[in-house]
Amino acid sequence: MEHWWLLLPLSRPQLLALWLWPPSAGFLQVEMAGETQTVLLNHNATIICKVQGYHHLDITIMGITWFWKHRVSATEVKLFEFFGDHQMTVRPGASVSPWRLKRGDASLQLPGVQLWEAGEYRCEVVITPHKAVGTVRLEVVAYPVSSLFPEQAMVKENEEQLISCMASGFYPTNITVTWKKWTPKNPQYVEFSEGVFTNRTTKNEDGMFNVTSFLMLKPSLEDNMTIYQCVVWHESLPTSQRLNFSLTMIESEKSPCTLKYIFLCAGIIFVIILILSIFWKQVLRQTNALFSILKAYSRNTQIDTRETEEL
Repeated sequence: MEHWWLLLPLSRPQLLALWLWPPSAGFLQVEMAGETQTVLLNHNATIICKVQGYHHLDITIMGITWFWKHRVSATEVKLFEFFGDHQMTVRPGASVSPWRLKRGDASLQLPGVQLWEAGEYRCEVVITPHKAVGTVRLEVVAYPVSSLFPEQAMVKENEEQLISCMASGFYPTNITVTWKKWTPKNPQYVEFSEGVFTNRTTKNEDGMFNVTSFLMLKPSLEDNMTIYQCVVWHESLPTSQRLNFSLTMIESEKSPCTLKYIFLCAGIIFVIILILSIFWKQVLRQTNALFSILKAYSRNTQIDTRETEEL
């Protein structure tokens, strides 16, 4: 202080009063947490509002008021008010800590924030006769709960396999679902889109959203031990959600007459042909014998007829 000597005649109470005396109107300011704050659904929110330039505040001679305005409405609603020994709470659970307020922190505490509470919040601080105002926009988000079905499968060659990746209960609606795969030959995840189909986002009765992405596979034996990954990204997430599907290939059932059984099949066929040949020869022998008997009988009959005629 350039003219510090002017304070020397003052007593200690006078010095303290001068230290606590509000600065000029242009100096009284509040600091907000930027233009936007984000909070998760059902979580507690602290909407920042700090009075600048004060080391200690006498809360009995100051006031703090919080207002809320819905993003689709122009009407402000008073949520909380504190003036000396007067306090009014409109939103259940809303509060400003008196202990923190003495140190210039007029932040508003909101427990269990809901989707409809998103909007513009205005902090108004009065230190008679001065006033400072700050505004911030509160965004409420809900992170997706993601699941993959199935998580692993044993698939036959050229047999189709459908994989579904569902993200549910998120807000707002914008979300990204992509697919990647990892193979033993290329041990890094590579994004692909072949065989991928993603449904339109649907809205629940509670205002949150769902989406499902499908992957249709028709793998070959070369795809054995491949890992497919569903990647879900939403603004509520600090990092992407990643869900893995492991693919195990099994050989298709072989026909009995493969190379492994070719000789056995040939042997069986040869035995069958041999049995049929023997059976056929026996049938021919019996047939020839029968013809011989019939022929001999026919001759004997003719001889008997001739002898009868001669007599």
